[in-house]
Amino acid sequence: MVFGIGSALLSEIILVAMIAIVLFVIFKIGRLILKVIFGIIINSILGVIALYLLNYVFNIGIPIELQTMVPAALFGLPAVGTMVILRLFGIPL
Repeated sequence: MVFGIGSALLSEIILVAMIAIVLFVIFKIGRLILKVIFGIIINSILGVIALYLLNYVFNIGIPIELQTMVPAALFGLPAVGTMVILRLFGIPL
């Protein structure tokens, strides 16, 4: 029974187990990637909103231009914080 029906059944069970393991790993990696991407998107949206609020509510004086919106959209709140610190030290943006 080395190459008989039992061998075919065992190889199918091993194949199904390997496919299940691969799908589980792909699912876990996919969830991690989606979590990171979602965090980046939320941070970017919050950065742009913070830039507008700082300008129109607190009148910080950061110009709403391409050179300030791109870092706020790409890097989010850390970029807005950096721009606020630069503005408070009198460095023009």
